Amino acid sequence: MTEISEPTTKATAEQVAAAFEDNKLAQILYHDWEAETYDEKWSISYDQRCIDYARGRFDAIVPVEDQRELPYDRALELGCGTGFFLLNLMQSGVARRGSVTDLSPGMVKVATRTGKELGLDVDGRVADAERIPYDDNTFDLVVGHAVLHHIPDVELSLREVLRVLKPGGRFIFAGEPTTVGNLYARALANLTWKATVQAMKLPGLESWRRPQEELDENSRAAALEWVVDLHTFDPADLEKMAANAGAVAVRTASEEFTAAMLGWPVRTFESTVPPGKLGWGWAKFAFGGWKALSWVDENVWRHVVPKGWYYNVMITGIKPS
Repeated sequence: MTEISEPTTKATAEQVAAAFEDNKLAQILYHDWEAETYDEKWSISYDQRCIDYARGRFDAIVPVEDQRELPYDRALELGCGTGFFLLNLMQSGVARRGSVTDLSPGMVKVATRTGKELGLDVDGRVADAERIPYDDNTFDLVVGHAVLHHIPDVELSLREVLRVLKPGGRFIFAGEPTTVGNLYARALANLTWKATVQAMKLPGLESWRRPQEELDENSRAAALEWVVDLHTFDPADLEKMAANAGAVAVRTASEEFTAAMLGWPVRTFESTVPPGKLGWGWAKFAFGGWKALSWVDENVWRHVVPKGWYYNVMITGIKPS
C-alpha cells in the first residue's frame, strides 16, 4: 500500500487562488478540505439505507443475467471519496476485496479507515485516475461514483480502466451530471444558498446561522467546486467515449429528475445551518421526499422526459475477452 501523505484540512485564500491555475491542486485541496465532513454533508452512511442505494445503482445498470457470478473477487474504485460506493457495494455482496484510490490523501485516509471499521478487506492508494498505479489485468470490477466529471481526460482514464481490468471485467460509473441536469441543479443550489444566508440575518434566527468564519470557508470551498467540476455529459457522448476507449457492451441509464430538484436545495440548505440543528425529523423528510420523487421519476416521467434531462447518468461496459 502506497504511503498516504498528510491531507490539507484547511485551504488558505492564497492556496485557493493558486488552485485556479492548477486543476490537480484544486482537486486535492477541495477534496482534502471536504474529507472529514463529506459523509455528514451528503448524508452518507454505511447502513442499510446506503447499502441499498449503492446496490440499486448496480442493479439499475448491470443486466440480471450478468449478476449470476457475484461476488467479484477484486474491485477497484476510482475517485473513491470517503469510500461510499465501493464499501457499500462490498457490504451488499458485489465484491470480496477492494482497493480505493483518489487524488486526495484526505479522502483515501477516510475511506481506508472506514473500510477497516466495517471489517472489509480494503487497501488504498493516492492515485491519478489518468495513470492508475496497478498492473494490467488486475481487477474484475472497476467502479466510481461522481468521479468522471472531475477527470481532465475522461477517455484516457477509461482506457486506463480497461487496462487494469481483466478480460471480461466490467466497469460501472454512476452519479455523473448531465449537461441539462447540471443547469437546473446549479441554479436551484445557488438560489437556495443566497436565500438562506439572507434569511438567517433576520431577528430571532441567529442560532440557525453558522459563524461567519465557517460561511467564508464554505464560500471558498464553493468557489473551488466550480474549478473541480470539469465536465457534464450527454449520455450518448459518454457512450462514445467508452466505446472509443475499447469497451464493449456499453450502455447508459439516467435517474433523478424531480428528485434532483428537491435534493439540491435540501443539501444546500443543510450546508448553511449548524451541524445537528435540523434533527431526525428533517432527515426523514429529506430522504423520504427523495425516495418518493425518485419513484415518480422512474414510473411517470421516464415515459415522457428524455434521458439527458435527468440529473444523473450512469454507464457500464466490459473489457473484451
